[in-house]
Amino acid sequence: QLYDTGKELGRGTFGTTYVCTKKGVSAEERAKHTYAVKVILKSSLQGEGDIDDVKREVKIMELLKNKSHVVLLEGAFEDKTSIKMILELCAGGELFERIISKKHYSEKDASKIVRQMLEVVGACHVNGIIHRDLKPENFLFATQDEDSPLKVTDFGLSTFYRHGQRFTEVVGSAYYIAPEVL
Repeated sequence: QLYDTGKELGRGTFGTTYVCTKKGVSAEERAKHTYAVKVILKSSLQGEGDIDDVKREVKIMELLKNKSHVVLLEGAFEDKTSIKMILELCAGGELFERIISKKHYSEKDASKIVRQMLEVVGACHVNGIIHRDLKPENFLFATQDEDSPLKVTDFGLSTFYRHGQRFTEVVGSAYYIAPEVL
């Protein structure tokens, strides 16, 4: 085990995310080596399809490594009981939480947020990737600062596509699915 796991940050359909710190790091270096770890229990995966989804998530995040507005994947590890994805820690919280706490965004502030969201969607599409679960809960702020960069996470439902390909399956979070899909 290379990391010490700390407090829980959040839960998703398949995984739970915790704060983690690289072992053997001095107190001065600790902040630079603090990450988020998404732990996916193998017992929660039902069949080859779910396993393929996790492999695809890792592959997509590796492909998007160092793209602006994408949470950085530091590494992925597998043991007998789980798959662990070591991710950049975004300490600023979810866009959803900030929208609720702020209550009102000026057009100028909203345009900065939307621009970042569209930049990451553009980077995905240039690389032949569709996220399929874009929602305020999957956009994280890097820091608590008001002007913090926004980053997308949770590529668990993402997939590769080819130009002209049509998708017919219903994918994503129910609250955010377009009415025409339903």
